[in-house]
Amino acid sequence: MHTSFSPLRTPLRLTVMAAVLASLSLPTVALAASDIVISQVYGGGGNTGALYRNDFIELFNRGASPVNLSNWSVQYASAGGSSWAVTALPAIDLQAGQYLLVQQAKGTGGTQDLPTPDASGSLAMSGTAGKVLLSNKKTAQTGTNPAGAAIVDLVGFGTANGFEGNVAPAPSNTLSIARANGGCGDTDDNSADFASGSVTPRNTASQRNMCGGPVVHQILTTCPASLALAVGNGGSAVLRAADVDGIVNAASVISPAVAGISLANFSAAGVAGESASVNLRVAAGVPVGNYPVVVNFSNDQQQSVSCKIDVAVQGLAAVSHTIPQIQGSGAASPYANSVQTTQGVVTLKVGTGFFIQDMAGDGDPLTSDGIFVYTGATVSTVQPGELVRVTGTVFEYTPTGAKNSYTELKDVTAILTQSAGHSIVPVNVTLPNENLAAVEGMLVRFTQPLTVSQNAYLGARGELSLSAGRREVPTNRYPAGSAEAQALIAANADNLIVLDDGIFVTPSSIPYIGQDGTVRSGDTVSDLTGVVDFGAIGGGGAAYKLQPTQVPQFSRDNSRTARPELSPGNVKVASANVLNFFTTFTNGNNIFGQTGQGCTLGSSTAKSNCRGADNLAEFLRQRDKIVAELQAIDADVVGLMEIQNNAEIAVTYLVEQLNAAIGGVTYAVVPKPAATGTDAIRVAMIYKPAKLGLVGGALSDANAINNRPPMAQTFRAANGEKFSLVVNHLKSKGSCPSSGLDADQNDSQSCWNAMRVKQAQRLMGSFVPQVAAAAGDADVLVIGDLNSYGAEDPIQVITGAGFVNELERFVRPSGMPYSYVFGGQSGYLDHALASASLSPQVVDVAEWHVNADEPEVIDYNIDAAKPQDLYNALPYRASDHDPVVISLDLQPAYRDITAGVAQASSGLTYNRVTQKYTGTFAFTNKGTTAISGPFQVVFGGLPAGVTLANASGSHAGAAFVSVNAASLAPGATASFAVSFTNPSKVTINYSASIFAGKF
Repeated sequence: MHTSFSPLRTPLRLTVMAAVLASLSLPTVALAASDIVISQVYGGGGNTGALYRNDFIELFNRGASPVNLSNWSVQYASAGGSSWAVTALPAIDLQAGQYLLVQQAKGTGGTQDLPTPDASGSLAMSGTAGKVLLSNKKTAQTGTNPAGAAIVDLVGFGTANGFEGNVAPAPSNTLSIARANGGCGDTDDNSADFASGSVTPRNTASQRNMCGGPVVHQILTTCPASLALAVGNGGSAVLRAADVDGIVNAASVISPAVAGISLANFSAAGVAGESASVNLRVAAGVPVGNYPVVVNFSNDQQQSVSCKIDVAVQGLAAVSHTIPQIQGSGAASPYANSVQTTQGVVTLKVGTGFFIQDMAGDGDPLTSDGIFVYTGATVSTVQPGELVRVTGTVFEYTPTGAKNSYTELKDVTAILTQSAGHSIVPVNVTLPNENLAAVEGMLVRFTQPLTVSQNAYLGARGELSLSAGRREVPTNRYPAGSAEAQALIAANADNLIVLDDGIFVTPSSIPYIGQDGTVRSGDTVSDLTGVVDFGAIGGGGAAYKLQPTQVPQFSRDNSRTARPELSPGNVKVASANVLNFFTTFTNGNNIFGQTGQGCTLGSSTAKSNCRGADNLAEFLRQRDKIVAELQAIDADVVGLMEIQNNAEIAVTYLVEQLNAAIGGVTYAVVPKPAATGTDAIRVAMIYKPAKLGLVGGALSDANAINNRPPMAQTFRAANGEKFSLVVNHLKSKGSCPSSGLDADQNDSQSCWNAMRVKQAQRLMGSFVPQVAAAAGDADVLVIGDLNSYGAEDPIQVITGAGFVNELERFVRPSGMPYSYVFGGQSGYLDHALASASLSPQVVDVAEWHVNADEPEVIDYNIDAAKPQDLYNALPYRASDHDPVVISLDLQPAYRDITAGVAQASSGLTYNRVTQKYTGTFAFTNKGTTAISGPFQVVFGGLPAGVTLANASGSHAGAAFVSVNAASLAPGATASFAVSFTNPSKVTINYSASIFAGKF
């Protein structure tokens, strides 16, 4: 049978015309090509989760000649605004291929300063939507979409109403938007020219980028700006230089000679691109003073470049307080906001400073012996193992969202190296630990293996959350508000350390990735050694971190499996969240090649309503992972969540692709019910027609409480037995209201719990009874993403109505059930709940941990912010939820077990008082496995006039007796009394048939 799929043949004329008409109203601007362009915009500076403290606008000279910027300005307006704020540019010649950095307003968040800005303003820019223009005048522009000779370049981003061509994508607190090809691309279309990505501010000192023509690479040096040493001690610094297309082969001091200051151990580059190095040495006998030293590097192309190092030889200031004294035993330093001089051994250098630790310590376990020295963008020459004396301001650093502060030294005025070759012995620590503040800034070693409890921010921040064993969501196991839940909340808070990578930007390569290109939650790391830090973490808030001093060694204690493993039955059911499987993309295109398309949310249809893949390339990667997951599960029926609500288009496409991968027509779509809701996503079902038949049509509950209506379908198995499947996707926990019952009650159930309770009550009080009545069968299985952990209120509503939590029944006895990892805690939002009549026919349940344990960075997204693309078409990280698989052994209400038992009956005795014939009947299990009860014994062939006086009822015209035993073990016997009336006193004969089940 050939099934046509009409969307493939949908005429495009109306769609194209609609797109043309829509484009007529766009506020597009086409500016003349300019050599100077806006090359990068970042408005998230200083916001929560930001890396940099300031917003900035970056300019670039994409031409071949210098351009003088006298009287020029950059200007900013809000997304819908018409008033422009001005920042004047310096009167300099911006060279060909050179960048210019304009620093803007500073926020309270962020951890780093920008590179040295070339100009500064006070514009407080939006992190997500706004307009920036470049003008050859300092006069403020007017209007929402300025044009004219004074406008050199214009960029509108996010939801801005002014832009060139089409609006650029939105940046964020962690992403900027940058012009293509390092600033060279300029098609007069912001959407095409700009993409969001990692924040990489560049200034006039950055490497130049020549657009077109041969690129002449210059020698680049890596030299410290200064070298501060204690008088009488001496010291050194390593200077490096490299050239992409040349070999750096010489170094010399070209400043006036100073006795005792020299170069030593020069090592030339071996090949083009490698670094040459040389030591700048300062002898112990150099007197106190400041010595500007200029070192020149040259290469085999007759190029040369010099760098200046300000050598300062100083007398040692006296130690005002030791590190333990500065740290103190309280929550904050007793010397906060005062200038102090202290000393310690450098244990680790990180992106914004270094850690030092007192050589001896004070022996008090309540006071830390270490401290962080914050130097910001200033590169220090100190090296691990050096004893240094530091003067700076004691500061209590409190990251955004943190509940406590972290003592550090900032605004450092002196860092003097005294000697080298020292070592610090790590302090042994364990988790849980309620007082990591006592070892902040110290070198420590965790003596027990630690478990990866979250890897969501591995790619974006180089972070892994670690704990002593998995941390379970408290309400995954205990009711909200219970003493046990409260105790687990407290225990989880003390059971966390975040392993960082020593840098505070997106790493250039993903750290800690191991076997199969992944590191899974549940993997372990032993003998972890490093320095205890404190700062902002991925997802918001702050935590104690470990900056490693030794490469962590991970063990794959949570192996990947090729498929879910569970005991077989005669029907396999799966619940799978497919994480926004949309056949219409966020760029307005779809799988049929149509453009200008949208997704429907309520009464609105627009591309901004679309979720999931941004374009066809991403979609194909997403599709292949989901198809691989569903193919491996091989269920007879699958309930799907988060599939596009576009009639049957998305789910039909998925079935077609799944069948193509299998190589035959195996799956079909369960036709949708009348109501699929007004959300952009819906629930759906696919099934194997060869294994299951549809009984009636699908049902749904369009009650207003359901933003995504549940869908139900009754199926008939090959043995004729029926069951009904109900797929659900309750209200999510995100987008919290600020007040009311649906606000976060801080009881571990997060937001919208009251609404989910109402949805569960509607489900059990109205919809499930309707489904069971329509099916004429009480066997009902409720599955889906209920956005509620195992012991939360909505689940209590469902189990309180008599349904059995099959994950607690089958998974909990052998370990924690979980299908989702969030905030470093694991739990299950995806459920299998069976009616009382169906539960005995559930033979096994498994969670396939194919998604939740895998890092986000390996998913299908094509993201410029990803350090590496580790994508493959395997099913791992096809979604953020793990699928749940249920094995059913559907049995008839009763079955004949006569052949499997041995029968025995006693002789009958006549009772003159009752005038009845009485005796006993027994049956024994002859098999090797138990037989589930209850049992019904049918007495057939009784002579005329003889009746079974103690019959429980009649079946097919014959009397039967019920034996309410739960089961009959191998060799076990069940017996009961029988009583017959026999007025004619004939010989009593019968044939007994034994059935398991109920009539």
